[in-house]
Amino acid sequence: MSNSEAEIVWTGRRSLAESLLSAILPDDPEDFDAHIDGEGEIVDLIIRVKSSNLGHSRNTVDDILSCLSVAESGLRAVE
Repeated sequence: MSNSEAEIVWTGRRSLAESLLSAILPDDPEDFDAHIDGEGEIVDLIIRVKSSNLGHSRNTVDDILSCLSVAESGLRAVE
């Protein structure tokens, strides 16, 4: 059995990172770990996906990226 791991790093304003993190946490949180890293206004949102199956990792990453994209577009539209 093989394992796979993928990391997504988004960099931007802390307030937006916090909103994006809130947007993805309800989506299968057992499939990934996510946290905000950094001090000050510009931070990294780091998301790590681990799986015993490459296909499952890919599906999880696709879902997270889709969710982040929709959330970011919506948040930027109201700014």
